[in-house]
Amino acid sequence: MFVTPSADTLSPSKHTSAQPTVADAWLRLLKHHGVNFLFGNAGTDFPSIIEAYARAAATGAAVPTPILAPHENAAIGMAHGYAMVTGRAQAAMVHVNVGTANALAGIMNASREHIPMLVAAGRTPILEAGPPGARSMPIHWAQEMFDQAGIVREMVRWDYELRDPRQLDTVVERAMAITRSAPRGPVYLALPREVLAEPAAPDRPAAPLAPAAPAVPGADAIARAADLLANARHPMVIATRLGINPEAVAALGALADAFALPVVDYRPRYLNLPADHLMHAGYEVAPWIGEADVILVLDSDVPWLPDGPAPHPDCRIIQLGHDPLFSRYPVRGFRADVTLAASPVLTLHALHTALESRLADRDEAVQARRAAIVGRIGEVRATAERAITPADSTTPMGKAWASRCIAEAAGPEAIIVNEYPFVPAAGRLRRPGSYFGSSSVSGLGWGLPAALGAQLAEPDRLVVATLGDGAYMFANPTACHQIAQAHTLPVLTVVFNNGEWGAVRRATADMYPDGQAVQAENLPFVSLSPAPAYEMLVQASGGHGERVDDANALPDALARAVTVVRNERRQALLNVICG
Repeated sequence: MFVTPSADTLSPSKHTSAQPTVADAWLRLLKHHGVNFLFGNAGTDFPSIIEAYARAAATGAAVPTPILAPHENAAIGMAHGYAMVTGRAQAAMVHVNVGTANALAGIMNASREHIPMLVAAGRTPILEAGPPGARSMPIHWAQEMFDQAGIVREMVRWDYELRDPRQLDTVVERAMAITRSAPRGPVYLALPREVLAEPAAPDRPAAPLAPAAPAVPGADAIARAADLLANARHPMVIATRLGINPEAVAALGALADAFALPVVDYRPRYLNLPADHLMHAGYEVAPWIGEADVILVLDSDVPWLPDGPAPHPDCRIIQLGHDPLFSRYPVRGFRADVTLAASPVLTLHALHTALESRLADRDEAVQARRAAIVGRIGEVRATAERAITPADSTTPMGKAWASRCIAEAAGPEAIIVNEYPFVPAAGRLRRPGSYFGSSSVSGLGWGLPAALGAQLAEPDRLVVATLGDGAYMFANPTACHQIAQAHTLPVLTVVFNNGEWGAVRRATADMYPDGQAVQAENLPFVSLSPAPAYEMLVQASGGHGERVDDANALPDALARAVTVVRNERRQALLNVICG
């Protein structure tokens, strides 16, 4: 608990402007650790933070730039987006327990995607009267909890409540080291209002605490995996989130090319291999998994569906990732003959070296396999291309067509942040670090604020948020568009508007294919009609908005929106009516 204050601290006297507080010291420490932005939604726990920012402005002290986010989901999503693009942990601060509750879905997303961030929260005053920061409003009683951090504990790597100014350096040093250590993820720090208002402790920096270095598998483990791949007749690779590290994309590309390994980009949450790579085998495991005799699974929590096409019982499985057993998942039964808990990029390099020695005299066999795989990949790509056609103008356009149009209008340098509807096979994306998809836990409302964070990180690149209509509503779009206008973050948002929860409809039809629901005209809990005029929401914050009903009109509408974003530096939104 909070340290017992001394008698002079209990005096109700106010701090003078010359007295640096814990809040001052905290902001300076964040900046020291490379935190450029503090995304926050303030409450009555923020006065010392606000005063510290005012003092920093007057003195020129280096502190993170404050970004006011009118909803906690936006604050966490922006920190997520900035970190996923740059790899650098940022910080968000929310209002006591209620703000923590609003932030929880975003924290879940960051946790499952191994996104580093420091999530701070005020803590309602502990003392009922006395020093600066003690309780002064009725809500200060109702907002106290026995264990505020318990709200998020299962989804963070570490949590703590700051109890004394003398702890500050050590606590922040530890928080930043843990969030940056693999497997990375959010950490949570509660900051009581009285502690933030206390005088800062004398400068006594904590000993540096370096993040844990990425693990490298032992020689025996590499040898077992390399032996399996070298002796395989029909090897394949399944990748899902490898591309969070662009260096790993290059390592995978080199490995697949050298040894003729087809790579399936299965349910990708990042660009794991450029779409034009010779060994990019599409986005579904079905054409490959049945005959595979060795499968290398790269950081994929669900590499196939147990009730769908699955490996043959004699197939050998190699699972690789920082946490290939996904130890934070209560149940996950995908088998592994070799489990490599290590840095994917370092392990791929090690496998490359090991396979070179094992296949040095089998080049003819590798080339024959390459020719056969390239032919099959051509068939897979041709099938995907046939699905990318504009619908008749009297019917809703398809998502694949809309995705192709978006990718062509945005260009290869753009960043696409996708919350469900964008079809990667149609996008033909090639640049590592250009595609970011929904977290595996899919706490809705992530995409738009993450796109804002990505735009903040890469102000000179076009950032496109592709969202389902339900995901757009979950994003608290009024708050997000206000942030975009206030901070000149000209994101292009494309809402795929099918007027329903498509995932709910599909799940119902899968479970009850002959049931009454699929025969009904209107399914309960599915329809989102009448749909709002989403294009008007962005206009309320000074942006450009259009509704697009005709598939053939979409390319021109996208061109207009991209021009607004690039030339006028204004946000834009297209409300695209699709099936």
